[in-house]
Amino acid sequence: MKLWDKGFSTDKKIDHFTVGNDRELDLLLAKYDVIASKAHAKMLGKIGLLTDSETSDLVNELDAIAKTIEDGTFTIEDSFEDMHSKIEYLLTEKLGDTGKKIHTARSRNDQVLVAMHLYLKSELQEIKTETITLFNLLMDLAEKHKDIMLPGYTHLQIAMPSSFGLWFSAYAESLIDDLYFIDAAYKVADQNPLGSAAGYGSSFPIDRTFTTKEMGFETMKYNVVAAQMSRGKVEKATAFGMSSIAATLSKMAMDICLYMSQNFNFISFPDELTTGSSIMPHKKNPDVFELVRAKCNKLQAVPNQLILITNNLPSGYHRDLQLVKEVIVPAIQDLKACLEILTFSLKEIRINNTILEDPKYDYLFSVDTLNELVQNGMPFRDAYKKMGMEINEGTFSPKRDIEHTHEGSLGNLCLDGIREKMKKTL
Repeated sequence: MKLWDKGFSTDKKIDHFTVGNDRELDLLLAKYDVIASKAHAKMLGKIGLLTDSETSDLVNELDAIAKTIEDGTFTIEDSFEDMHSKIEYLLTEKLGDTGKKIHTARSRNDQVLVAMHLYLKSELQEIKTETITLFNLLMDLAEKHKDIMLPGYTHLQIAMPSSFGLWFSAYAESLIDDLYFIDAAYKVADQNPLGSAAGYGSSFPIDRTFTTKEMGFETMKYNVVAAQMSRGKVEKATAFGMSSIAATLSKMAMDICLYMSQNFNFISFPDELTTGSSIMPHKKNPDVFELVRAKCNKLQAVPNQLILITNNLPSGYHRDLQLVKEVIVPAIQDLKACLEILTFSLKEIRINNTILEDPKYDYLFSVDTLNELVQNGMPFRDAYKKMGMEINEGTFSPKRDIEHTHEGSLGNLCLDGIREKMKKTL
């Protein structure tokens, strides 16, 4: 069944090419098409295009379909083009002519739009919740390990003293920036496009304010052409938010892979969270974190994929837009998986608390030793030259009893301030 069926069939090769993997993806979206269809049916009843009895029958049957979606028994067979055609078929099979009335005053275009907006709202909220869970874990780890020193690197060269408190809370605070992008994407998604039909509205006297409130949107996308143009745009906004989180996760995963190396030996994990080698019995590989790194690097390409699909399209609907679904939906699942596995794994992290006992880290303290000379009255440039000469001559003696007090330094992590900043994103 196809919603545009006019009584003749298309070539099977054309059908396969144009449908693509819509059926598989629509199993994730069908819940939201039902939500929108219920709101649409109630609106049709409100304006007199359905009787009270017809409205009630449609809503009840949509609730029954929703239950099959929830329990996993809803399917979209090859004879159906997508979720929309399957749901309308089920309504017609149960309710006869009443089922056929559900498509009054809407198009598959605004059906897809509103389902996607509802889906993205839900998924963005889930991503935000999972990001906050990871944030809280990182902040707890920062508090727990705040006094354990860690070498800081620039250019992958030994640089200055850091701490696990700084390291964990740095990634926690970075996630707050990422959530600003997620919140922006949510605001874009939180606009009801239903009622824009094929992109130019309808001659039926529909009530878009009613459906906006019924589905829990903050506002509607008022202009019907603008509503149609949101397809691709709302996915791009979501992708930019996701890519920001992915960049943070990828960088942290890279740190973890380095820090687990025997050359660093800063951290470790239980054997059950690592993998081995088929020929090297000593290996404990960070496969989980390497895959997080790779998946998150891949996720950072998603905005560009969507741009390249949509950037030269004029206004109005084009079939190119079908492809944005197969880019954004798997990307969302990948990001949620990465957030979940990082949270799961980091709970078991083991910290080496004797890292700086290695003499190669003596030079970490050159800046603090220099700064003490300056505080005692020596001009900075003279202190810098003196320190350089001592290092070159091998007479440098590090000042290890360092004291950093300014906001955000290893001696003053401002963890409460970071937590307060996160609260404001809620």
